[in-house]
Amino acid sequence: MNDLVTIRPLALADVPDIARWVAATPLWQRYRATEASFAERLTNGLANGATIFVAERASAVIGFVWLVARGAFNRSAYIQLIGVRPEARSGGVGRALMEFAEARAESRDIFLLVSDFNTDAQKFYARLGYKQVGKLDDYVVEGIAELIFWKRGSSPH
Repeated sequence: MNDLVTIRPLALADVPDIARWVAATPLWQRYRATEASFAERLTNGLANGATIFVAERASAVIGFVWLVARGAFNRSAYIQLIGVRPEARSGGVGRALMEFAEARAESRDIFLLVSDFNTDAQKFYARLGYKQVGKLDDYVVEGIAELIFWKRGSSPH
């Protein structure tokens, strides 16, 4: 089995498969993601020049990360979305995607939001050096708080 993970820009051909597994994932379902809505979100992102990368192993896309260069306070990098195919979790894919995105960030500060109920993701981000710096109740979905995580890197590129 080939364990090598490669990361490349998202292609339009990747969208249907990603949208399928995202829509089938319980976490994304709590945010009312459907196959159609997520496919539209990724397609619109591509059309508008968004910085979205995918991780693939053995020619199968197993994760993605969406980086917004100045998406936090019009100053700092923001990880808008990250997802790893459920069967590929705990294999270093998320870490590889985060490190890839961080290396391309144009600022030393990086922000992201994580659901209050997603304790595994919170622990993952903490292991990568992120710290919770705030909380937004009912920000995206009623009844779910988004925790604001922040990481200060060494210096901007």
